[in-house]
Amino acid sequence: MKKNRGRLILALAAIVILFFGFVAIKGMGPTGTGAAKNIKLGLDLSGGVSITYQVEGVTPSQSDMDDTIYKLQKRVEGYSTESSVYQEGNNRINIEIPGKTDANAILEELGKPGSLEFQLEDGTVIMTGNQVDSATAGTANNNMGNSEYVVDLKLNKDGAAKFADVTSANLGKRIAIVYDKEVISAPTVESAITNGQCQITGMESFEAADNLASQIRIGSLSLELKELRSNVVGAQLGEQAVSTSVKAGIVGLALVAVFMCAVYLVPGFAASIALIIYTLLILITLNAFNITLTLPGIAGIVLSIGMAVDANVIIFARIREELASGKSVNSAIQSGFHKALSAILDGNITTLIAAFVLNIKGYGSVKGFAQTLAIGVVLSMFSALVITKLILNALYAIGLQDAKYYGVQKERKVINFLGKRKLSFALAALVIIGGFVTMGINSSQDKRELNYSLDFMGGTSTNVTFKEDYTIDEIDAKVIPVVEQVTKDGNVVPQKVAGGNQVIIKTRELNVKEREQLTELLVKNFKVDKNLITAESISSTVSSEMRYDALWAVLGATFCMLLYIWFRFKDIRFATSAVLALLIDVFVVFAFYAIARVPVGNTFVACMLTIVGYSINSTIVIFDRIRENIKTVKKNESLAELVNQCITQTLSRSIYTNLTTFITIAALFIMGVSSVREFASPLMVGIIGGAFSSIFITGALWYVMKTKFIKKTT
Repeated sequence: MKKNRGRLILALAAIVILFFGFVAIKGMGPTGTGAAKNIKLGLDLSGGVSITYQVEGVTPSQSDMDDTIYKLQKRVEGYSTESSVYQEGNNRINIEIPGKTDANAILEELGKPGSLEFQLEDGTVIMTGNQVDSATAGTANNNMGNSEYVVDLKLNKDGAAKFADVTSANLGKRIAIVYDKEVISAPTVESAITNGQCQITGMESFEAADNLASQIRIGSLSLELKELRSNVVGAQLGEQAVSTSVKAGIVGLALVAVFMCAVYLVPGFAASIALIIYTLLILITLNAFNITLTLPGIAGIVLSIGMAVDANVIIFARIREELASGKSVNSAIQSGFHKALSAILDGNITTLIAAFVLNIKGYGSVKGFAQTLAIGVVLSMFSALVITKLILNALYAIGLQDAKYYGVQKERKVINFLGKRKLSFALAALVIIGGFVTMGINSSQDKRELNYSLDFMGGTSTNVTFKEDYTIDEIDAKVIPVVEQVTKDGNVVPQKVAGGNQVIIKTRELNVKEREQLTELLVKNFKVDKNLITAESISSTVSSEMRYDALWAVLGATFCMLLYIWFRFKDIRFATSAVLALLIDVFVVFAFYAIARVPVGNTFVACMLTIVGYSINSTIVIFDRIRENIKTVKKNESLAELVNQCITQTLSRSIYTNLTTFITIAALFIMGVSSVREFASPLMVGIIGGAFSSIFITGALWYVMKTKFIKKTT
């Protein structure tokens, strides 16, 4: 009796959490009132600080500019993973940091970039800041066992070699660290430093250690920079963009809840409550870990709502199978959760591995995506395996014990999926080849192979001072259409400068004639003073080094996932076919970008990474069923029959999880602003392609490898 009462209280508590969950969601955005109001928002949603530096003294080479931009990007990620650094003109560098409103404080914390040298007591320069890879403040225990504040330095290969020779020859002497011709520290050499890692000890406070580390980092830049201007800029997108995305999330969540209840009855109701709790936990976690949320991030949360259903569908399908085998409802619930555990764990662990590698090797937005992805994966597992189970047990305890409330799996005729494998392979190849052919055609017609956005190609930044103080929504409605008359595309990013009528409009690269045309239109339509319009070329916010880091991050994540699948399934064929199926999904979406000319920017990277994480889950579920069934295969049953049976048994899961995710993304596409649609449309294609590959290609690839290529299990 007490047990039942406790479960009843749990069910009531879930309803209370449901209410507060909606309150939290309502709080999103600048006018919100709930817990989500405290979440850090990105430059596109809340604005921030924009600082422009100019190179001092010399005409910089492009390689020096690229090196400086890359190092500054790594540095400002300490403020936010969504910070961006890009080149303006030939000798200027812009830094944009979201969520900040005090430009002077940022300048003070970031420091004035200048020259850094390491000198011996006679003034001989032994090393420059370019040979310092990193400098961080921390604590360490001294020889007496007491804790003290320190600065840890890590040198590059060249710096490590020089420091090894110098410190070996100058034991007991001081090495001065000189920043902008001023000695900022002069530590004594206590031992030879041969491994490229050293420590400055004896700092009086953590603040002192942190300031010294900051000066060393800023002094390690290739160029000496001077602050040219600093502004507080408004959000790039209006409140409408946020509100429509949040509304789309609520609509998507409601539609998924209705679908789950209609298909899975009582378990679907339990999952719906757990899903809302999951959404609340996501918002709380973003707040707690100080993660910056951008518009693609909101879209990612909405996507995660659909993906979180995945584990529940796997569990509920198992429960129905157990009921069909004759077990009681209570036994079926417990057994269903137990049997679904391996597929859920393997699918989510592979995604966590990807997130971990991306967080280490990725740049700004990729790193932010990885953090959000990891949080979503962990919370979705907790939601499905703990919260859903508790709520389902509570509902069973209060009297919902009849099998008709849970559904019984009907015997499904095995479908010959492998018989269609050649057609499936040919169709996938046709789509992929079509994408590459389209890229070739685009290139031959003097177009770029893909429609690269400002993030990848750079462009022109036009600074306009209007006579009126337009809101960002008014700029979207009145100014952007005028700009698009010149650019002939929708790749336009506006930014308001706080404290005036100044607006920064970023577009694709404009030639001299187009710049003049834009100036004439602005003067004609808005009576702008022609002298208050300036234009500069800007570089991409995704530098070549950042692209290189992102590429290696994705390749590293894929390799680590392959190793994990190989380890768990004890067969390299599972791992190889999983990665091949994943690549097919990615190339299909890539083909869509080429054919539909969807802009390729930061959301492209996030979209591709989402497809990687999503596709691997579908593959794992089928492989888990093959691994389970192959142990009990009948003597007269062929391997092809086994694979067809496994795909058929997981068919409802493949269809339902893709459908629920598609519903949430479709809500975003229909209700969202243009930038959200650019993120949602390729994801919708990826979901459809992923459903096709998981049903028709994944198992077929494994079967072909099992029977045609590798005869011995490794």
